[in-house]
Amino acid sequence: MQSPDTPAQTPAESGTFAPSQLYAAAKMYYEEDATQAQVAAKLRVSRATVSRLLSQARRQGIVRIEVRAPHEGDEADLAGTVAEAVGLQRVYLSAPLPAPTPAKPTVEVMGSYLAPAVSRALTEVGLVPGDVLLVSSGRTVYEVAQFDLERIPGVLVVPTVGGNDQPEGWYQTNEITRLISTKLGGRPNYLFAPALPGPDLYDTLHADPSIQRVLDLWPRARCALMGVGAPPLLRDDIPQFVPTTAASLRAAVGDVCSRFYDRAGEPVDFPGGERLIAVDLPVLQQIPVGIAVAVGSEKVAPILAGARAGYFNRLVTDPATARELLESK
Repeated sequence: MQSPDTPAQTPAESGTFAPSQLYAAAKMYYEEDATQAQVAAKLRVSRATVSRLLSQARRQGIVRIEVRAPHEGDEADLAGTVAEAVGLQRVYLSAPLPAPTPAKPTVEVMGSYLAPAVSRALTEVGLVPGDVLLVSSGRTVYEVAQFDLERIPGVLVVPTVGGNDQPEGWYQTNEITRLISTKLGGRPNYLFAPALPGPDLYDTLHADPSIQRVLDLWPRARCALMGVGAPPLLRDDIPQFVPTTAASLRAAVGDVCSRFYDRAGEPVDFPGGERLIAVDLPVLQQIPVGIAVAVGSEKVAPILAGARAGYFNRLVTDPATARELLESK
């Protein structure tokens, strides 16, 4: 005869349990934080049976346990939070960059980490053959262009600024155009012009049909991929045509496509800037999708100002920069 202190054995002690019993055990254990001993006492079964109840509840889908990689869920939430706080349509986060050595990750490392996020951003635009994709100069975009991007065959890839007289590869926009076109399977359109020609050459270039053909593509663009420059007077790497001694540039917080702006997002000009062969900021504001790519503390202020002004509406960055953007709001 069973002792009064012995838990009553259910018909399913060693077999299949009723769904109501599975649910009751799972609810107490997972939602009410009851111990298995407490569940056993409440249901008048053994602790071993509680263990079987919980296992079967998981197998039948009554309990679903999600295992996520570290920070995966947090970073998805972070991207949405930053987009809302900064006023952007979307934010795409790369994997966390490796610990800085000795000062910060090299641009080459950043390119490898950012490229998958840039590829996702470009793919989601939905570009089709014949659509115009503008690409800017800059080290980050240049390094991203070294890595694989999902193909978008037939897209017209167009530089946003002249630069065939610049010694560094990352300021030669024709080279960046070639690299990105190759990765995407697109059609490159080259701009054979210096970024800041002299007055006579400027007039000649604007009269050249091959130059004008490229300039006419700028307002037709469906998407622009651009780097975001740090404050010009704090940079140790800047295009040669930028007159860093110009007093006006003291107000500049950053640039996109070699067009500088202040903390309010207002354009900042410099001597000779009226001859700059680069897409105008108002044109960027009219492009349906502008994807900025930027990482680092020195990019926080220019990202905020550029987003506020509408020079871009999507951002590719890393989690650390994303958190700094939130802290700066």
